[in-house]
Amino acid sequence: MKFVDEFRDASLAKQVIEHIHDTSRRQTRLMEFCGGHTVSIMKNGIRQLLPKNIEMLSGPGCPVCVTSTMDIDRAIALAGLPDVIVTSFGDMMRVPGTRSTLQIAKAKGSDIRVVYSVLDALRIARENPGKRVVFIGIGFETTAPTVAAALLQAEKDDVQNFFALCLHKVCPPIMKAILDLGEVRLNGIICPGHVSAVIGSRPYEFIARNYNIACVVSGFEPLDMLQAVSMLVNQIENENYSVEIAYRRGVKVDGNPQALKLMDQVFETCDADWRGIGMVPASGLRINRNYRRFDAETNFDIEIRQANEPSGCQCGSILRGVSTPTDCGLFGSSCTPEHPIGPCMVSTEGACAAYYRYGGEIER
Repeated sequence: MKFVDEFRDASLAKQVIEHIHDTSRRQTRLMEFCGGHTVSIMKNGIRQLLPKNIEMLSGPGCPVCVTSTMDIDRAIALAGLPDVIVTSFGDMMRVPGTRSTLQIAKAKGSDIRVVYSVLDALRIARENPGKRVVFIGIGFETTAPTVAAALLQAEKDDVQNFFALCLHKVCPPIMKAILDLGEVRLNGIICPGHVSAVIGSRPYEFIARNYNIACVVSGFEPLDMLQAVSMLVNQIENENYSVEIAYRRGVKVDGNPQALKLMDQVFETCDADWRGIGMVPASGLRINRNYRRFDAETNFDIEIRQANEPSGCQCGSILRGVSTPTDCGLFGSSCTPEHPIGPCMVSTEGACAAYYRYGGEIER
């Protein structure tokens, strides 16, 4: 298939792998920020193809995984209100809150519906004028423009019963927060592909400039990932740190102006609570005052008790790159995709789910 097979060519992959082995001399630690990249790396055995001096860590780029327990509890509480329909992407249904999940709440009678897009939720609001319909808005800069567009459409059509619980997060501030924590010393970062299609590559320039860390924006096919590693190795070996794009077919330096305009029109930045990390300044998006009537946060009265993390779960340290899934004592025993204890095992982009499905670390 055009534009897919080219990025799965075994002979080209072999050449790139040989170049990495011939070029890389330093002890190197790389982090793939995006959960989609983690899946691609694990699925294609890329860790096992790299020289032993290159270590790869997974980062916090799974939006389901980084949604805090408190925010999950908030979504479940909304579903318990009378005459409320909660709509959500399917991968949120089994993410554990303190005492329940959206799936359990649905089984107990709450009206919770899985949707494939925010426009599905808007349609449900139109079809149920006697109900208040709340869309659980999660995701990074990739999905935020779609929610912004839906709110603008709701305003245009004067849909009075549509709301969004805005849990969107933005990537550059959390990347800075992880670097400032100093728990993991990184030499290079594989920057997220889908996010960068919206925001471009410029927002990562502070990483190369202030931290002397190599950055490459990557696509998701095997050759994309290998090319990104090769470009990072070249920067690191030459001590010439910058932000490069290995995903030119999807990412431009300045991103997508129309998507950025939608976000700027509807949202404003705010502090956000990240699972395993805590409150990170200016790392979230909330609905601004011009569209506040669509904001579930301010239009619903719910009470949330103190949130608690699952006992023994190491999702927080895994999201920070401090631990790998196999370091967790629950991994593969009491915590599996069929019976997940932490969100990293729930989401298809979660590091634990990827390690479980594709075999974890294989000794080279």
